[in-house]
Amino acid sequence: MKTVLVLNGPNLNLLGTREPAVYGAQTLADVEALCAKACAAHGFTLDFRQSNHEGVLVDAIQEAGRAQAAGTLVGVVFNAGAYTHTSVALHDAIKGSGVTAIELHISNVHARESFRHHSFLSPVVKGVMAGFGVPGYALAIAALAGMA
Repeated sequence: MKTVLVLNGPNLNLLGTREPAVYGAQTLADVEALCAKACAAHGFTLDFRQSNHEGVLVDAIQEAGRAQAAGTLVGVVFNAGAYTHTSVALHDAIKGSGVTAIELHISNVHARESFRHHSFLSPVVKGVMAGFGVPGYALAIAALAGMA
């Protein structure tokens, strides 16, 4: 069975308490349960991770690229949080590893502060999902299934 990596960046460990008007009341554990169910529905296993540290995320993306090349990974659903708007390193990791990635945002970043309108990741991912709330994770997993 192939795996989907759902990778979450900085501050996503605060889901459920951080700005619930923007991000909702669901916790990261709720997101993981939703992703596990979505993966199971498509015949995948789930690898679910969160880190506040950019280098840890780079390492995970590089590892995912190797796993996809080996045929054990379908791709990555990546909510990079604020690193979306600042990280050339994550851009380079996605591009360099060749991993299939979906960029995901819980909120509609284009309806928020102007600094959130630019993404360093968008040019190197297969698709971008924004503004669908936590259910967007399941939609992104379905998108990966359609590409598999």
